[in-house]
Amino acid sequence: MAKNVLFEIGLEELPARFIDDAEHQLKEKTIKWLDELRISYTKVESFSTPRRLAVIIHNIAEKQATIEEEAKGPAIKIAQDNEGNWTKAAVGFTRGQGKTVDDIYTKEVKGTTYIYVNKVIEGKPTDTILPEFKQIIESIQFGKNMRWGTKTMRYARPIRWMIALYDEEVIRFEIEGVQTSNVTYGHRFLGSEIVLTNLLHYKKQLEENFVIVDSRIREKMIMEGIKQVEIEGNFHVHIDQNLLDEVRNLVEYPTVFVGSFEKEFLELPDEVLITSMKEHQRYFPVKSDSGMLLPYFVAVRNGDSNALVTVKKGNEKVLRARLSDAQFFYEEDQKNSVSYYLDKLNHVVFQVKLGTIGEKVNRVVTISKKIADALNVDTEVIEKVVRAAQLSKFDLMTNMVNEFTELQGIMGERYARIFGEDETVAVAIREHYMPTSAGGELPKTLVGAIVSVADKLDTIVGCIGVGLKPSGSQDPYGLRRQATGILRIANDREWEIPVGQLFNKTIEHYQSLMLEHFDSELVKQELHAFIQQRVAFQLREQGIEQDIIQAIISRHIGMMSNMMKKASILSAKRNDASFKPIQEALVRVLNLAEKTEETEINPEYFETNSEKELFSSYEKVNSTYQNLVEQGDLDEAFSELEKLAAPIHLFFDDNMVMADDEKLRTNRLALLNRIAILVNNFANLNAIEWKQHF
Repeated sequence: MAKNVLFEIGLEELPARFIDDAEHQLKEKTIKWLDELRISYTKVESFSTPRRLAVIIHNIAEKQATIEEEAKGPAIKIAQDNEGNWTKAAVGFTRGQGKTVDDIYTKEVKGTTYIYVNKVIEGKPTDTILPEFKQIIESIQFGKNMRWGTKTMRYARPIRWMIALYDEEVIRFEIEGVQTSNVTYGHRFLGSEIVLTNLLHYKKQLEENFVIVDSRIREKMIMEGIKQVEIEGNFHVHIDQNLLDEVRNLVEYPTVFVGSFEKEFLELPDEVLITSMKEHQRYFPVKSDSGMLLPYFVAVRNGDSNALVTVKKGNEKVLRARLSDAQFFYEEDQKNSVSYYLDKLNHVVFQVKLGTIGEKVNRVVTISKKIADALNVDTEVIEKVVRAAQLSKFDLMTNMVNEFTELQGIMGERYARIFGEDETVAVAIREHYMPTSAGGELPKTLVGAIVSVADKLDTIVGCIGVGLKPSGSQDPYGLRRQATGILRIANDREWEIPVGQLFNKTIEHYQSLMLEHFDSELVKQELHAFIQQRVAFQLREQGIEQDIIQAIISRHIGMMSNMMKKASILSAKRNDASFKPIQEALVRVLNLAEKTEETEINPEYFETNSEKELFSSYEKVNSTYQNLVEQGDLDEAFSELEKLAAPIHLFFDDNMVMADDEKLRTNRLALLNRIAILVNNFANLNAIEWKQHF
């Protein structure tokens, strides 16, 4: 009869953000482990709470599957001597496979005959293999692994107990001094020690001890509780999925309740109230049907409904204190001026080698103006760009942002309005932090986009310039994320500025500052490689093949929107068999052109009509191609390049490029070189793998 297996890892409370991924790892690693070991099963279930990760393997086979496997030995010429006797090589091969020379048979592979034997690999009993699951537990990776106490294993939190059961039998192994058993623990305060006699009762017995091990059921309980209080309170609870995910991973037995706070706190900006509730207390804000914040919050208790009134009062007290602080900060901040906060920026270090935040702001102002000039925006926009850049960081010095760092930019926008700044400038102060994540929202205003890019350019160039480039998983200044932000903004707005030029403008400004340790040439080299990696990442995110990516970025880094369009065009052509003759023609030109440098073409040296026709076609295509590229019509521009294929094929059919006559040879290579320059302007087609066409 098939049996079941339970593994549970009991831990000190895990950070909520680690739990979902750890549970996923545990399940996927278990499935892979079983499959590789040829142990059959019907289902694998995984569970998690703040204090445990668990997996149940249903109907596991009592023995590994026995398999018959073909083993390949040496070639027959090595396995037999001239008289046809088996050599030591053959005997040794068969012995190693648990066979004899009598079991040998031969097969031919690519013209060579080899010896083979069939070997049977007997499956081992499952109970002898299960202790190896220890390796799965040790292999789980968390967002941050640490050593605990005198232990040597790195883990998110110390392991306190482990269950390992094969039906009723304990699977014996040990990790960091913790032995496996059949004992688990319920809720830290409401539950007790549980001795499992039937692992299929695992979920039920834990629930009886106030632990819901299935995170989906906990989430459902929370949602049902929220719907109930919505009905009772006649209000709407805003559900943020990220907050919901976090809360269900903070509790083992969820109970929803409603708290309140004084109405006068509603005079604070909504962002302050919501941040205080969500980010600091993990509460759900409550709104009216019209979307107005109400003086209530919804929270989730880790436990039952016993003494819930006391719990509610305690939470209200904590929130009241935090909102009182926020109200004080909000009122105090408005007693000062923008210039007061700007002056304080000059006394706070951004980075030791890059100076104060005030100095960073000055650089951002200059870089913002350079970008605005390159985009040819009007004077009014430039004035707003400069003012937004000047004010971009002033709110960092306010009491509110010092206490609620999540509100940087948001309070800057709010205070800028209060201090009478232009609306566009106020919005740009908030937007210049965008995007705040790899796929986050982009600035909606041009002013916000320019200042955002300038701020990110300054951080990237400055940090790399003083040796703070990212390495491996280490990127303390978020340079990769900020580079992605620059590329996304440039692509979204279809800025007609090459990405490399944006960075060069920033490097030029740094050169003028004469900073110590700043080597412009070295910075350019490192930045080029860094930008290539980020462009490649963005293209991969769009599903572009690796060889297409290399074709786009290997020569130079152009305008982001153009690179995205070119990649899409080439990706489609790569899989279009009808493009084969065109590709062959263009690539043949590129290969020959590598053998020469750019020289002048002399039409008087053309001997054949095909030479003249190719030159004429090139001149027409070149002119039309350049115009189409300037207009941003890259599809039609590439179609122009395709028109060169027929005259190229005719040229190669009629002419010997490497002619004995030096003038003819040089002139023909010069023509091909000119065409290659035109093709390479679009992309390096030589980098593309066209194998599927042949």
